Amino acid sequence: MKENNIIQQKSFRFGVDVIGVCKELKDKMKETVISNQLLRAGTSVGANIEEGLGCKSKKDFYFRLTISDKEARESNYWFNLVKDSGLCQHEKIVTLIMDCDEILRILGSILKH
Repeated sequence: MKENNIIQQKSFRFGVDVIGVCKELKDKMKETVISNQLLRAGTSVGANIEEGLGCKSKKDFYFRLTISDKEARESNYWFNLVKDSGLCQHEKIVTLIMDCDEILRILGSILKH
């Protein structure tokens, strides 16, 4: 079986980590509105990458990766909002912001070509 490429690996790991943080926000902080938004955006990044990799046309591939880029930007917004509002100062939030920035750089590089 073919090994996943770097963007697949990073976006999948990102999605798993987003689920964990959202669970913590809901369970410990009793915060559901932001955690639901973050869960939707954060898990959509990898889902759209996977969908893009299965596309038959270059145009559809770029369209799916553009959606992933938008969802990663939205995730970045929610993470910064959580961190800067003091809702959660968990070290994992800072790590996820850095991971999200890395995913955005990779997607930006792919979309330039």
